Amino acid sequence: MALRSFSDYRVLIVPGLHNSGPEHWQSRWQRLYPQFERVEQDDWNDPDLATWSARLDQVRRQDARPTLIVAHSFGCLTTAHSLARDPQGVAGVLLVGPADPDKFGVAKALPQKRLPCPGILIASQTDPWMTAEHAAQWARRWNCKYIDGGALGHINAESRLGDWVYGQAQLQTLFDLAQSDKRHRQAA
Repeated sequence: MALRSFSDYRVLIVPGLHNSGPEHWQSRWQRLYPQFERVEQDDWNDPDLATWSARLDQVRRQDARPTLIVAHSFGCLTTAHSLARDPQGVAGVLLVGPADPDKFGVAKALPQKRLPCPGILIASQTDPWMTAEHAAQWARRWNCKYIDGGALGHINAESRLGDWVYGQAQLQTLFDLAQSDKRHRQAA
């Protein structure tokens, strides 16, 4: 699947705990789309919400183009936290297999209302890091489109998704939502 019309956008990959290895769909997408940029953390083994969000903020400020964020696991929490502090320039978020904020003790630090941009949250029925029911609650709270991904575990390399064409289609949907949202804001 070839994504279309992303030339005016920046796409940031925001991995979770331990980063995303070479067979993780995020890494495979970076190989397919070399213009996608990964947000690197100093310590992938210590998911500190404030530190990781500050790094995402720093990377976001380096480019003025509208940004689409593709986050996984703790990267979803990092993304939501960053957006709550400063939504500037983020056109949409794809949140995949979010980690349960209660497991990390950060639920109160996350936004408790709709995110300031379009969002899609994809969760698995068999994710050991957050139940589908809890993920759906966060999707409603953040006003994200919720997608039940089925029995995919943590939606990571162990899920054996390859290039995860379905996920790429959701990124295209997010791009379309961002375009619609952008036109709506310009017309208002």
